[in-house]
Amino acid sequence: MEGRRELPPGRLPYGAPVAIVDIGSNSVRIVVYEGLSRAPAAMFNEKELCALGRSVAVTGRLSDDSVARALSALKRFRKLADVMKVGSMHVLATAAARDAANGPDFIRDAESICGSPVELLSGKREAHLSALGVLSGFFRPDGVVGDLGGGSLELVDVAKKRVGAGVTFPLGGIRLQDVSERSIKKADRIVRDALEGAASLAKLKGRAFYAVGGTWRALAHLHMVQKNYPLHVLHGYTIPVKEALEFCRLVRRVDPDTLPSVGIVSSDRRPLLAYGALVLEHIIRIGKPTEIVMSGLGVREGLLYELLDEEARREDALLVSARDLGWLRARAPRHGDDLIEWTDRLFRSVDIDETAEERRWRHAACHLADLAWRAHPDYRGEQALDVIAHAAFMGVDHPGRAFMALAIFYRHMGLLDDEASPRIRELASTRILDRARTLGGAMRIAYLVSAAVAGTLPRTPLTLKRDVLTLKLPAELGDLASDRLKNRLNRLGRLLARPTQIELV
Repeated sequence: MEGRRELPPGRLPYGAPVAIVDIGSNSVRIVVYEGLSRAPAAMFNEKELCALGRSVAVTGRLSDDSVARALSALKRFRKLADVMKVGSMHVLATAAARDAANGPDFIRDAESICGSPVELLSGKREAHLSALGVLSGFFRPDGVVGDLGGGSLELVDVAKKRVGAGVTFPLGGIRLQDVSERSIKKADRIVRDALEGAASLAKLKGRAFYAVGGTWRALAHLHMVQKNYPLHVLHGYTIPVKEALEFCRLVRRVDPDTLPSVGIVSSDRRPLLAYGALVLEHIIRIGKPTEIVMSGLGVREGLLYELLDEEARREDALLVSARDLGWLRARAPRHGDDLIEWTDRLFRSVDIDETAEERRWRHAACHLADLAWRAHPDYRGEQALDVIAHAAFMGVDHPGRAFMALAIFYRHMGLLDDEASPRIRELASTRILDRARTLGGAMRIAYLVSAAVAGTLPRTPLTLKRDVLTLKLPAELGDLASDRLKNRLNRLGRLLARPTQIELV
C-alpha cells in the first residue's frame, strides 16, 4: 500500500484506471474502473442506447442510424478515457456486430476511433466471460448463468470455481422483437422451440439461475419496487422461483406502461421487458431452478477477473472490498486485522456455531467497524448502517449485508433495536440478528479497550475461562477496567448466557 499519500483522497493504489467498452446489441457502454483489482470500483459508467441489433435478424445488416449513433458514442467515450488518464482500454463487441454483414466495417471504424483492438466475442466466449463475472461476484456460486442481451442469450454452468462450456441462442430481446414481428405469441413459440431440450437447462434443476443483462435487471428492479423491498441493491437480489414465474407472466401479458413504477425503466427498454420476461419464464419452466439471483456483474467484470493473476483471483472479493473501504475511512485500518483475530478467538472460545459464509461476514464487518468515526456521535450507527447496506460490495448476499450493517450499528448505538432500521432488519433472520448483536457487543468492548489503536487487542484477549467470559488486561492497562467497560462486558455476557470477569495479568 505504498504511495497512498500521492493519490487523490478516496483512491487506492491499483495502478492507472482501466476502461472497458462494451458494444452490445442494445447499448454501447463505457465503464472506467479505479484499477485492476479483485474488487474493482467503477469510477465512471456511461451508456448510449444505440440498438445496433435492430433489424439485423431481418436485413442482415447494422442500420446506418444505429452505426452513426454507436460511433458517435465511441468518440465521446474515447475522449472521456483520455480525460480520466485511462491506462488501458479494452473494447468488446457482441452479437450484433458478430452477426451483421457490415459488422467488419463497423469494427474497423470502432478500432480507429478507440485506438484499441476490438475483441469480437463468439457466443461461447461471451458465455465464458459472463460466467467469470458471476464467479467474481458471488461466494461459491452453483447453478446456471444466463446473459440476455439485445441479440442473444448465453447459458453456461458454474459450480464454485468451475465454468462449463457455454452455449448461445438467438433469443436477445431486440432480435426476438424483430423476428416475431412484435408478436408475443410468435415469440413464445420461437423461445420454446429454441430452449426445449437445451442441455444447459437440464443441469439447472434444484440449483440457482444467475440472471445477467440489462433487461433482466430492469425486470428485477420493477419486482423490487412492487414488493416494497427494503434494500434497493440489484446485485444478489433473489426471487423465489414461483414468484418469478408469476411476475414474468404478468409482465408479458400487460402493456408495459401500465406496470407499477415502470417509470424507473427507460422508455427505450420498456418494449423489451415482455421479451425478457418470456425468455425467463421458459427457462424457469424447462430448467426448474430453485431461485432467480440477479447479478450486477457480467462480461465486463468477467474480463477484469480474467486479467488478474491466479493469486489475485483466489482472494475473497468481499474481504478485499471491505478492507479497501476500511482503509479509506477508518482511523487505523490495521486495527481491523486485530479485530478479526480477537473475535476469531472469542467465537472459538464460546463455541459459537458459525458457517464459513457467516465467518466471512464477520471478518468483513471487522474491516468496516470504524468507517463512521468522523460522523456526529449520535449518527454514527445510522451512517455506518446506510453505507454498508448500500456499498458496492461483491461476494455477499442481502442477508450478509444486513448482518454487517446491523453489527456496526450495534457497535455504535448499543444492543437494542429501538433505533436500528426496521427495513434492514427485515432481511435478517433471528440467527443473523443474534450473531450481529454478539459481534456488535464484542466490538463495543474492543473499541473501549483499544481506542482503535492497532496492536492493543492482541494483548487484551476476551475468552471463556472455566465457563466465565473473561477479559484479560495487562497490569499496565489495569486502569481501563472502568464501570463502563464492566457494563459492556456484562451486556455481552447476558447475550452469551455467561458470567463475566475482568482479570488483570
